[in-house]
Amino acid sequence: MGSGSTRDRKLKRRKGDIPTASIDKNLSRAEMLLAVSHQVAALDDLDEVLRALISIATEKLDAERGTLFLNDPDSNELHSRVAKGQLTHEIRILNNSGIAGAVFTSGKGEIIENPYEDPRFNRTVDEQTGFKTEAILCAPLRTVRGEIIGVTQILNPRNDRFKKDDLEMLEAITTQAAVALQSSQYVDRMEKLRKKEMEFLDLVADITSELDLGPLLSRVMNEATRMLQADRSTLFLNDEKTGELFSRVAMGDSIGEIRLPNTAGIAGAVFTSGESIHIPYAYADLRFNPSFDKQTGYFTRSILCVPVINKDGKVIGVTQTLNKRGGPFTKQDESRLKAFTAQVSIALENAKLFEDIQNMKEYSEGMLQSMSNGVITIDGDQKIVTCNDAGLKILGVSESEII
Repeated sequence: MGSGSTRDRKLKRRKGDIPTASIDKNLSRAEMLLAVSHQVAALDDLDEVLRALISIATEKLDAERGTLFLNDPDSNELHSRVAKGQLTHEIRILNNSGIAGAVFTSGKGEIIENPYEDPRFNRTVDEQTGFKTEAILCAPLRTVRGEIIGVTQILNPRNDRFKKDDLEMLEAITTQAAVALQSSQYVDRMEKLRKKEMEFLDLVADITSELDLGPLLSRVMNEATRMLQADRSTLFLNDEKTGELFSRVAMGDSIGEIRLPNTAGIAGAVFTSGESIHIPYAYADLRFNPSFDKQTGYFTRSILCVPVINKDGKVIGVTQTLNKRGGPFTKQDESRLKAFTAQVSIALENAKLFEDIQNMKEYSEGMLQSMSNGVITIDGDQKIVTCNDAGLKILGVSESEII
């Protein structure tokens, strides 16, 4: 009897070792994470997923504001696509700077109780918006494979300070939402690519229909600069008589015509080899000639230069684009510029042919008018098409009377 009572008491003690509050807390968290999964899985649009994610996180953690930063691998920047609170404009920061950059780089979440005492804290946003950051909860946004694709930052708890449990909850929320987030990112990328391709096709149609060489060259460089989000672009054509590359147009400050040997500098290397060159840091490349920068006060950071090749496979020039905004040029930029210049070479040859025909026509008309004999040309219907000045004088009529 006594031994049975002892056994019952031990069993009761073991059950009591697990606090009821802890069980309820774990169940509540599991239910919350399941709700997060269901809520974001039903969304296709990336911005909607991000808004839902940050809304859930700020609500569950009872905080004033939340911001989600995604990493841009092309520019090595963290950029905010959404924020809960009054902040609405996009923020971009280097992915190794500030609190967010530190968390992204280390992959470890942090609780910052006094941000203004932390040397990593960037108070610029507070100064711009009038918001006062009093505490920060920052967690990496990690995929199921462990890849860090961004960070989530929650600011200013309403009733108490952030705790370790809050950080664990934020990490759990972001991990749960990562699958839907990655899927939405893929859809978003595909939609952006589709729009870019449609813009590219429209651009090509416009370019190839332009027959006047001067406006064509200007338009080509404008569009190349816009398409690649660069600072300026220059199209160099080869002058076979002098062995020089010359620019007929340059984006940026007007500097007149540029001429250089077709073997010199980055442009010469591309023209000679027929291969593209992509340089993230111009001054670190020995082929770069800084004299142009010195003459104009311009500072070249990054360069993307591709050959312009005609239908016979002959290199007839190069297109050089400088200083991509937000970081170095990418492989995708190179592919787009190659595709663009392939169409440009067709337009150039069409425009050059048109220019040659126009020059020949003007020359013929000039010769016709300078002749002392009267010359009349007629078409297949025996109608007069042209009559030079001598012919009009002989006939004693005006041009409008016979043509």
